[in-house]
Amino acid sequence: MATPTTTPEQWLQTFEAAVRARDFTAGRALFADDAVAFGTWARAVAGLDNIIREQWHNVWPRIRDFRFEADARVRTSGDSAWIAGGWLTEVTGPDGRPFTRPGRGTFVLERRGGKWLAVHSHFSLLPSQSETAHGRLSSDAARP
Repeated sequence: MATPTTTPEQWLQTFEAAVRARDFTAGRALFADDAVAFGTWARAVAGLDNIIREQWHNVWPRIRDFRFEADARVRTSGDSAWIAGGWLTEVTGPDGRPFTRPGRGTFVLERRGGKWLAVHSHFSLLPSQSETAHGRLSSDAARP
């Protein structure tokens, strides 16, 4: 059993380890039952059981070496904290070759009963700069 996290930074390290180990039980212990999540797989999910089923079970088995980058920002104010940063993970592409997939994530934590718990998480892949993702500029679009 994991030891309780005493800082948001320790919380993040514990979460990273849970994802890398595909340890859903350890991940569950880090989130509030009433958490809300936006993810790379699930659009918006309310409730921890739903987050695990609709997001984690669809993502964690597909990835390897999940980690937040060293420059992740962590801020604490009383019994609330937030974490924001870029993450990296290895995945297998359609051609069967591994590649590193970057993204970004945020967490909102609350200290409940002396324990830091995530009440919100948001994971997304890095935005694409393509016209496919954003649409084409119209010919009369204002240019700076």
